Amino acid sequence: MISTGIRIEDMTLNVTEEIQVRAPLEVTFAALLEQLGPFNETAEDKPMPMKIEPWPGGRWYRDLGDGNGHNWGHVQAIKKPTLLEINGPLFMSYPVVSNVQYRLSQVDGGTLIQFRHSALGLIQEDHRRGVTKGWGHIHEGVKRRAEAARSR
Repeated sequence: MISTGIRIEDMTLNVTEEIQVRAPLEVTFAALLEQLGPFNETAEDKPMPMKIEPWPGGRWYRDLGDGNGHNWGHVQAIKKPTLLEINGPLFMSYPVVSNVQYRLSQVDGGTLIQFRHSALGLIQEDHRRGVTKGWGHIHEGVKRRAEAARSR
């Protein structure tokens, strides 16, 4: 018997968040696509040139220009404006698979986004530590963008 010393807990990642947005459902969904795509940025507010193709099988990738980049995943399911689901390695360039779900619903005063990121693989510790900050930054951008659009 060979022992690797790896526990299943070391190979899984689960992040959940609920985001309250004071904007209509359609406006919030559009802001989500914009934030994941052309207006994406790092937690240090540096541009992160991302593209998302909002249809089943569409790519979500970092576009570095001249045919260079990094595939983050593919749209697994989309039901505008209530569901966006993506699967792929995301920011992890090693043996891992992720599932990201955004479920949006109309609530009093705006939209509720229920977010879940689940991953399985050889997840590096620095990614495990930084993932919550990264998603939080993206979600704050979605909220700001949707609420600003609502006020126009």
